[in-house]
Amino acid sequence: MRTKLPLLAGIVLAGALALYGSTQIWVTLSLTTGAAAFSSVVATGHQLNQALSPIAIAVLAAALALTIAGQAFRRVLGVLVALLGAAVVAIAAAVWADPVAATGSRLAEVTGISGGDEFDLVTSSTTSPFIVLTIIAGSVLCVLGVLVLIIGSRWKQAGRRYDSGAASRVAGVATEPDRISDWEAMNDGVDPSADDAREDSQ
Repeated sequence: MRTKLPLLAGIVLAGALALYGSTQIWVTLSLTTGAAAFSSVVATGHQLNQALSPIAIAVLAAALALTIAGQAFRRVLGVLVALLGAAVVAIAAAVWADPVAATGSRLAEVTGISGGDEFDLVTSSTTSPFIVLTIIAGSVLCVLGVLVLIIGSRWKQAGRRYDSGAASRVAGVATEPDRISDWEAMNDGVDPSADDAREDSQ
């Protein structure tokens, strides 16, 4: 149980970092002077791959579901978190490996040139630290997802610890003497204590 809160907090934090990183500028391309209306083109992580934000949001939703999930569903969510983290890493790593190619659609959109000619306008490219931040966040999600898969079954299910207490209270209420019935019996001329004495003797 002690591992539950740290793991959930880690998943939420890593998911939030991935979401934040996707909204920041990842790549800046410098263009040939006079060849286009712009001297540079910038692209955020979300502009380069629109799946990033939904993936990060899905991670946060999985963390919320883990707070109430049963043992079997926790394993499923653990695998899901690990896969979502791997997807984040794959997307960010692809941009980091070849930022110019990854920015092709964004470059064509801004310059109005396509068919591969848009790459001739690029003189240099710069990547931001937010790509690395997103890769780290995705890697952490992979590790945390595997940990949930391995040790998540040991967590107590939410609400189960209250079951025994509730059952005890119900049992206590059920065993309390019915005073209204006793008064009704006395009005009918019957002594309820006599019945209790007979039951005790048996």
